[in-house]
Amino acid sequence: MKKKSAAKPDIGISDKDRAAIARGLSGLLADSYTLYLMTHNFHWNVTGPMFNSLHLMFMGQYTEQWTALDLIAERIRALGHPAPGTYKEFVKLATIKEVEGQPKAMDMVRHLVAAQEATARTARKLFPLIDKANDQPTADLLTQRIEVHEKTAWMLRSLLEE
Repeated sequence: MKKKSAAKPDIGISDKDRAAIARGLSGLLADSYTLYLMTHNFHWNVTGPMFNSLHLMFMGQYTEQWTALDLIAERIRALGHPAPGTYKEFVKLATIKEVEGQPKAMDMVRHLVAAQEATARTARKLFPLIDKANDQPTADLLTQRIEVHEKTAWMLRSLLEE
């Protein structure tokens, strides 16, 4: 009888699929962290007539995102892989680019809409792989994240309507 390694997950998902899912989740973690940092930056630096509303809205958003970072990283670890955790790794993996300077309030909203939507797309791209691997915990996590990002993007887009 072949002895299993205690350090290697034996959860019914192949090593190859676990590695591929972890890579995909690492991209989601990178986008999520970049979105978190962008939102927190905008919270600190927003100005103008909508200061109070946007300052509070951004705080709610970055607080929710902070909690999500841990959930994504812990799922990567549960799959038996290290989670990326440095700015260098996040910049390499993220599809979202950092915003330079201090945009005007409504430009901040536009940047956040684009970043929320990009993060939802990154999560959605993983479904074919996790469906094939029969990975329900990751599917559940992705469904929850997509729902949050799409709803947040909708709420932010509503601010841009005339």
